[in-house]
This record gives sequence, C-alpha cells and structure tokens, in this order.
Amino acid sequence: MKKVVYNKYGSSEVLTFIEEEKPSVDDKEVLVRIYATTVASGDIRQRIGSRHSLPLWPLSKLAIGMTKPRNPNLGFDFSGRIEEVGPGVSKFKVGDDVFGITGKGTNMEYRSIHEDGLFTLKPDNMTYVEATSIPFGAHTAHYFFDKADIKQGDRVLINGASGAVGTQAIQLAKQYGAHVTAVCSGKNHSIVKALGADEVIDYKKENIYENKQYDIIFDTVGKMSYRKSNAILKKSGKLLLPVFGFRMLAMMLITSITKRRKVICGVASESQEVLDDIRDKMAMGILKPVIDHVYTFDEIRVAHDYVEKGHKIGNVVIKI
Repeated sequence: MKKVVYNKYGSSEVLTFIEEEKPSVDDKEVLVRIYATTVASGDIRQRIGSRHSLPLWPLSKLAIGMTKPRNPNLGFDFSGRIEEVGPGVSKFKVGDDVFGITGKGTNMEYRSIHEDGLFTLKPDNMTYVEATSIPFGAHTAHYFFDKADIKQGDRVLINGASGAVGTQAIQLAKQYGAHVTAVCSGKNHSIVKALGADEVIDYKKENIYENKQYDIIFDTVGKMSYRKSNAILKKSGKLLLPVFGFRMLAMMLITSITKRRKVICGVASESQEVLDDIRDKMAMGILKPVIDHVYTFDEIRVAHDYVEKGHKIGNVVIKI
C-alpha cells in the first residue's frame, strides 16, 4: 500500500511516499480502505515540530519526539470502507462505509483499527470527502460546549469561526439555541452567516473587545488576549481554548478556584457517544461540511503548504 511518512521535522518536503504491505488485522480489528482524510493545522504543527509551532513547548516536543518524530504518520480524520474484519469483530462487517478519528495516522491507503476505536458508520447522505471533513471539528466543539454547559439563549463569541472547529462550532451552538457572533475575515462573512451566525465581526476592521457581553468565548485559534477577553465576558462566563500555552493552563487552574469567570482549555477526550450524536446530526443535515480544497494524495505537500499559510476555510481534504 501507499502511505506518507515524515522522519524528520521541517517543511512539507520532509513528507515522503513509501510502499509497504497492507496491515494485518488482529482478532478485534477491522481493515479500512481509506478514501479521504484531511490536512489540519495540528498536522502542520507536528510536521514543523518547532518551539513556535507547538503549544506547551517543550513537553509537547518530548511527547512527539525531540530529535525526530516518534510516530512518522500524520492525519487525524478518515473515511473509507471496511475490507476485512478479525474473527472477534461484532460491531462491523466487510463492506461497511465508516468515518472517524484516529491519532495513529491516516495518510495511507489502509489502516487497521480496533473495533472499539473512535469511528462509526458513514451517513448515506455524505460522500467520503464530506464525511471526513466533519468529525474532528465537531467533536472538539462538542467537548468544549459540554464543558461550558452551553444552553439556550447564551451569547457565544467564536473566534476563528471560518476554520475547521469554528464552522462546526457555529452549527452546534445554534442547535443549542445560542446567539452566535462569529469572528473571521470579511471575505468569509457570507460563509459563517450561511452556517447560522447571527452576527459577524471582521477582526481586520473592527475591535472585537468592545460593547458586547458574552456567556461563552470560544477562541478556536488561541489568539485572543485573556485580559481583554475578561472585559467582554460576563461574570459567570467561560473562555474556551482548544489551543493554549502554559499561561492559559495556569489561568485555568487559578480561575477554577478563585474566579467566577472560568478558563477552560485542554484536548477533547474521545467519546463514541459524541461521535454517534455527530453522525446522527450529519444524517439529518444539521451538521454540514465546509470544504476549502480537495487535493489528490499525490498533492499532499501542496495541501500542507496551503494549510500552513493559515487562511483555510473549514477543511482541506485529501482524496486517496
């Protein structure tokens, strides 16, 4: 099978195509023929592997490998078809179309996955390309909104609203009955409005720290000022940070003890229940895909270069 690996940190040129045998399956594993995956900002951070690209340096670098990557495989989301099942598999069968998330890498034609892994049946109304563009962003948004105890009538500010997490966060927040203010560049206003945003702020022309008071601020890109955010956050409000550093981690610990305003940061924990709920919302047309570009597998370096510029809308998908 064909796969992409990176054995050192650096530019997209470190991505290398190799050929190897298809994975075998253990008793409780399935073999998925991957038809689509994404290139996410997390892939870029890992591939570069520098002090400036990785949050929580140097702990993050220790985790992925100081001198070279511990795991040479990149890619988080996938969609595809099951071609083989182990003798002990009971949840899936050969021919099932599936999608989901795995931290073990998806930039390859085949991946063996335990049947209890974070994946589920693909909705019939979604193509492979569409299905792979939703789970990571929606799963992350779902996790943080649960932590914030979002409810009907909450005023929610989403920074980075046109990204992979932001576009799904808008749709989920509206499902909760929240009033959503989306922050993005002017050229993306029509996209976030179409997803349900009630108000839109162009961060290049407007001051996002003025006037409004919010119950929840979801900074999907980790670029807002903590001090300034407090000025627009209600006394019982929450600041949500999927991208964060040591200072914000410290503020989470401090605010959990001393302040009504809370800082919530972390990495979304895996939840099959959440993924199944996301699948149901996809099947009902509640969660829609937002796709910027679709590249072929051979164009993966081009895709990395594009995502690295930091201006993608929604997701960049690789069709394998």
